[in-house]
Amino acid sequence: MTKTTIRHYMTPTPHTIGAEQMLTVAIELMREHKIRHLPVLRGGRLVGILSERDVALISGLPTVDPAVVPVEDAMSEEVYTVAGDTPLDEVAATMAANKYGSALVVDPRNHIVGVFTTIDALHALADGAPVRKRAAAH
Repeated sequence: MTKTTIRHYMTPTPHTIGAEQMLTVAIELMREHKIRHLPVLRGGRLVGILSERDVALISGLPTVDPAVVPVEDAMSEEVYTVAGDTPLDEVAATMAANKYGSALVVDPRNHIVGVFTTIDALHALADGAPVRKRAAAH
């Protein structure tokens, strides 16, 4: 039996944003496309990820103007990346264990080819994708 890979459930060719772009541009892009995660690039290279939570946190500060704050000041530099052939259950387990909201799917040259989010994981679960049972907590 072949394992279901992350490629089967990822969102291909995700929207990205430049690190130097202002937060208002990211907010508009996220609203327009109804997305919660934006890979952040500098010179075509992945440097971070901006989540809806990051935006809410920084935009909620009383002294912050999203029109003058660059994305790089709000993004998370720690990004969970996987190859497209990584087993779905492995990615889901890692995301759950580390409380990651997404995994970026990259090709061998480290170019972004997809994004896998908790919503994608729910679609996989609804489709009946095989999942590994976790041990009961003691």
